[in-house]
Amino acid sequence: MVEDFYGFAGRPFQLTPDPDFYFESATHRKALSYLGYGLAQGEGFIVITGEVGAGKSTLVAHLMATIDRARLTAAQIVTSALDGSEMVHVAAQSFGLDVAGKDKASALKAIELFLQGEARAGRRCLLVVDEAQNLSIAALEELRMLSNFQLGSHPLLQTLLLGQPEFRSLLAHSDELEQLRQRVIASHHLEAMDAGEVGPYVEHRLARVGWQNDPSFDQRVYPELAKATGGIPRRINQIMARMLLLGAVEQRKRIDCGTLQAVLADMARDGAVPISVEAVAPVEVAPRVPEPANPTVAFPPKQERHPEPELPLAEQSAAPAMVDIQAALATRDVLIAELQEAVIELSNWGELAQPVARLVPDEDRIVALLAGIEERINGIEDRLSEQEQTLRHTLTMLIEWIEDDDQQRHAA
Repeated sequence: MVEDFYGFAGRPFQLTPDPDFYFESATHRKALSYLGYGLAQGEGFIVITGEVGAGKSTLVAHLMATIDRARLTAAQIVTSALDGSEMVHVAAQSFGLDVAGKDKASALKAIELFLQGEARAGRRCLLVVDEAQNLSIAALEELRMLSNFQLGSHPLLQTLLLGQPEFRSLLAHSDELEQLRQRVIASHHLEAMDAGEVGPYVEHRLARVGWQNDPSFDQRVYPELAKATGGIPRRINQIMARMLLLGAVEQRKRIDCGTLQAVLADMARDGAVPISVEAVAPVEVAPRVPEPANPTVAFPPKQERHPEPELPLAEQSAAPAMVDIQAALATRDVLIAELQEAVIELSNWGELAQPVARLVPDEDRIVALLAGIEERINGIEDRLSEQEQTLRHTLTMLIEWIEDDDQQRHAA
């Protein structure tokens, strides 16, 4: 339905990993760099971790689609909870070896002979293990033992482990995995995409199915989509698929924030994806000064002057921030007005400079005047930048002070 209405050649936001839709975000580009380095070593373990839906499987699908099969034989397994013996048999079967009904020793021998044959044919072997957080310690130890296979002094098998954040923690802290940990030659944790990457990601996937700006997108949708999904690709795909479906049902040619909010509300009710309350709320222009996080905390009116209780030492350094904000904002407004005035002055001089130069012989004086105005503008801009930094620091102190106060209230 969506494909027919919008003229797409396929589904742009399917959940199944597809290397044709691979999008190289900053974190994926870094992961590929680590993968490239690790593969060049030809031994040991490479570890890639990330949140559910962060794009680990898509990254591997892209890798598998780009490797040179004449030089590298790769096998992939997606694990459930396997013990040591099961891990050996599953690894053998992933390389196409028939080990059904054979004991562990026979399966290990079959793997070793296969790896040696590949090495003699000039091919290295890579075993990709997805969902590594499901593996038992015994299964991980069997993978380490497989890495011991050598032909002369050349290692025969390299392993890529993909897992969720808990696997990263297990690998880092388990005493039983010390030997495996020492064989990890490259590792990377896939972060969520930056908010600025969400729009390019969406449009990249749409372009892969022939999108010609139908539907068009309100650019405000992308930052709200980033907020709702946390920059996780699979969540983005879920929400985008639902938005396009709603657009097709209602025959919308433009996707705006109203469409997004309707979909987020439906998904929040269905429990289809974790959505924050703020993400569902209508989009509003943020106030110039953030409201306090704790509604019981307010700035006292200026006309009232009550004796203030002595603050705890931890709060005394943050309290002046409340007083300084108004002054900082006022100073910033003065600087902005001064900057605008200087820019107008420079513009007027620029328009007059050429005719005046024909009448007044002292062109050097005119040039000097223009340079002086430009220098004045630069100075104002520097002062304005410093003022912005001071204001941000003041607001940060204020927010931290309010949040600390709120936590103390809850603790009490």
